[in-house]
Amino acid sequence: MPYDWRDIGEGEARLVLWPFRSLPRKGFVWFIAVTVTLLAMPLLAVLGSVILWGLLPFMALTVWGMWYALQRSYRSGETREVLMLSPTRLSLIRSDPGRSERHWETNPYWVRPILRAGPVEDYLTLTDGAREIELGAFLTPEERRTLHDQLLRRLADLR
Repeated sequence: MPYDWRDIGEGEARLVLWPFRSLPRKGFVWFIAVTVTLLAMPLLAVLGSVILWGLLPFMALTVWGMWYALQRSYRSGETREVLMLSPTRLSLIRSDPGRSERHWETNPYWVRPILRAGPVEDYLTLTDGAREIELGAFLTPEERRTLHDQLLRRLADLR
């Protein structure tokens, strides 16, 4: 699962969440190499003709588009959510690439994790009565349900 609980000690815990990466960097290199190879094969038939120069910019644009889209996907995968849980304080820090960090802090006694229908299936939020924040939007519905149960248990143990 793309999250990790760490017990720090004396009832304190830290939860780190991150998006799942389905294509590692090595796979990215292979994908681009195979794409270039497969796109170059049809060009062998038109080597030495004017048609090659007509097709070449579109082939290059295709490879550049794939490269750009995958790099952008990797950048969005740098998102991190860190939840610090102690008997007196619960804090959540969300770090997105290109944006400043967002902080939320409250007393864990009042926090309730809520799982409901929303923008995504099994939308997981934390609320303290005054404010409601989203947690793990990039997780799968099954992971959000599991995380919800774990949060309920940990918060109950603190009380």
